[in-house]
Amino acid sequence: MAGREPEIARDVGDRLGRGWLRTSRFGDVAALASATLTLGPHAPALFHLGWALSSLGQPRQALDYSEQALNLYREVGDRAGEGATLSSIGGVYDGLGDRRRALTCYEQALDIAREVGDRAGEAATLSNIGGVYNRLGDRRRALTYFEQALPIAREVGDRAGEATTLNSIGAVYDGLGDRRQALAYYEQALPIRREVGDRAGEATSLNNIGLAYDRLGHRRQALSYYEQALPIRREVGDRAGEGTSLNNIGLAYDGLGDWGQALTYFEQSLRIAREVGDRAAEATTLSNIGAVYDRLGDRRQSLTYYEQALPIRREVGDRAGEATTLNNIGGAYDRLGDRRQALTYYERALRIAREVGDRAVEATTLSNIGGAYDGLGDRRQALTYYEQALPIAREVGNRAGEATTLNNIGGIRFQAGDVAGAKEALEEVLALVREMGDRGTEAMALFNMGVLLARMGRVDDAVGTLRQAIVVAEQTRHPALDQMKAFLHQLDR
Repeated sequence: MAGREPEIARDVGDRLGRGWLRTSRFGDVAALASATLTLGPHAPALFHLGWALSSLGQPRQALDYSEQALNLYREVGDRAGEGATLSSIGGVYDGLGDRRRALTCYEQALDIAREVGDRAGEAATLSNIGGVYNRLGDRRRALTYFEQALPIAREVGDRAGEATTLNSIGAVYDGLGDRRQALAYYEQALPIRREVGDRAGEATSLNNIGLAYDRLGHRRQALSYYEQALPIRREVGDRAGEGTSLNNIGLAYDGLGDWGQALTYFEQSLRIAREVGDRAAEATTLSNIGAVYDRLGDRRQSLTYYEQALPIRREVGDRAGEATTLNNIGGAYDRLGDRRQALTYYERALRIAREVGDRAVEATTLSNIGGAYDGLGDRRQALTYYEQALPIAREVGNRAGEATTLNNIGGIRFQAGDVAGAKEALEEVLALVREMGDRGTEAMALFNMGVLLARMGRVDDAVGTLRQAIVVAEQTRHPALDQMKAFLHQLDR
């Protein structure tokens, strides 16, 4: 028996490691695998260590151990182990933003899973390939993979895999702008993840539900989900996930108009993204910081962040993210008064949004192009673009986008002398932003309503509305606060 002790220790370590990975005990897995490896090279221990380190936000070390595992599995002809390790390596490359290399690994893993009859592995790999296509912005192709994976996961009773795929399908619909459909899938995934004890997966589902509510304009509800996800990610040692949760909390505060708080969270997120080498997350967070400076009126500072984000988006093959960043750069130039330069960026963004089927970004970009033409004095052309954007924003449930576009249509109507039509549009905007809890946009909508009422000769009503606008603007530190006060002072005289 004495001679079999290392073999027994390895076998026990393998069984424990598999169980702990399912319940997100990544730190324990890493310690156990490292201890097992003191007995000599062992493919399952190397595989577990690679998986654990990837989940703990150490992708480069994860790759090193996973590649050692892969070589050992190939040496002994263990095709199932080889396929599982290729899938794990694909996940590391995906997390690093190297989508093409991730696809190569996943496609090799899929062939092996089918060859050895591993239906659960086949489902997991189909889901992983779908995830890559989703992050590349090819939502429709992503859905075809997820819809192949889901019935297989159910057929083999893989509840954890079923939850992962449901969550992934939700992410596709979220990316397509269909937030309600996304929530339906996320809310199916969450109880399954709790049932199987998948803490990391539970945090992901909570985070995604928060994102869907955030994009529907329900910022406070979003924050409640993000704040449930964050301690779980810290508990399981998921540094990359922690960075994502911090980024999303920043987004919620940004939407609520609390830009100082938003920057605090984005800057924490950016440090973690750089620390763990997550290039895709780094680009997203740089873009988000740029957006805050843009809203604070510091366009040059915003451009420095957007221009750092854009080449990273291209490097990692994130087409949808590239379109968003092009839109953001266009917006900064638009607000600097360089409308022609803005249009150049918006038109590039529109082509990409349509190419990848991102209806939400398409609506935003059409609205932005309308704004540029409005700034150039071409109001007919502006209205044409706004009227294309509005039904798409409604179709995908983007209430923030709907409010922005209605506000712009109201401005065009006002300039054309249709005061009643302008007031009607602004009333719709106010109802939407109050329902969403978007205080920053509410301040601007109240200001616009005050200006409109003053032009209608209803000075007392205008003064009351402007005072409401100033209260909200002070609470949110709105960049137009001084402009609001100056207009009120002019009316008071």
